Amino acid sequence: MRAIRVDGYGGPEVLAEVELADPVPAPGEVVLRAEAVDTIYVETQIRGGWGEAFGIAPPYVPGGAAAGTVVAVGEGVAPGWLGRRAVAGPGTKGTYAELVRVPVELLVAVPDGLGPREAAALAHDGVTGTGIAEAAGIKPGERVLILGAAGGMGTLLVQLAVAAGAVVVGAARGERKLALVRELGAEPVDYTEPGWTERVGGPVDVLLDGVGGELGLAAFGLVRDGGRVSAHGAPSGGFTELDLAEAERRDIAVRGIADVQFPPEEIVRLAEAAFAGAAAGRLRPVIARSFALADAAAAHRAIEAREIPGKALLIP
Repeated sequence: MRAIRVDGYGGPEVLAEVELADPVPAPGEVVLRAEAVDTIYVETQIRGGWGEAFGIAPPYVPGGAAAGTVVAVGEGVAPGWLGRRAVAGPGTKGTYAELVRVPVELLVAVPDGLGPREAAALAHDGVTGTGIAEAAGIKPGERVLILGAAGGMGTLLVQLAVAAGAVVVGAARGERKLALVRELGAEPVDYTEPGWTERVGGPVDVLLDGVGGELGLAAFGLVRDGGRVSAHGAPSGGFTELDLAEAERRDIAVRGIADVQFPPEEIVRLAEAAFAGAAAGRLRPVIARSFALADAAAAHRAIEAREIPGKALLIP
């Protein structure tokens, strides 16, 4: 099979197409023929040298989620999975490939009415976004600020917050992304402009921080006492370093990246909820571009250059 392998940390050019032996499912596993492969920003950071922090060292096949069809099942796996459309959920390893070994506990059936590209686009971000929105407990009329609102997960969080009846401000960069935020029902703010926090329009009840760094710290200052914060993103180069003593003094509930590392049964539940919402037309993954699997380097360059509003997928 064809796959993408990283033999040493570096720039996008280290993503090389290789031929590997077709995988064989071990007990408790299936093999999925991938039709669409998810990409997320953190994969560019792992490739660039963050791998050790995630327990990933070269050589490795990147990726953690894909959608396709089950073509083989291992011992102990219900034979009814064979031939079914499914997603290899977050936590699956080595999905930048034509064939992917998937632990059955991370396998999620794709419902009728949802295509493989949409399912792949929801594989990571639908799970994490739904989990974040549930934990935030957004109520009608609350003011919600979303950083990175035009990204793959940000666009889903905007939709979930709008559906909950919140007044949503979506912070992003550039007119193309701001137009997308507006289309999804949020008030757009460009956080690259000086004084952007003043244009948020006052305190917020909920901050969903998918960016981190100084932007996240500035946004934290807008959260009213008794509010809620999810600081789950780090594409700025690091997670927001919040003053937890101040948060406790102001009765602000803070959740971080550790709070969205879900066990398999929760991954399946959240994925099923996101898939059901998309199949029913309540949730729309925004797929900006699709790249051939062999063009994974081009996809990473586009992601790092912040050229992708929504999701980029790889198509084997």
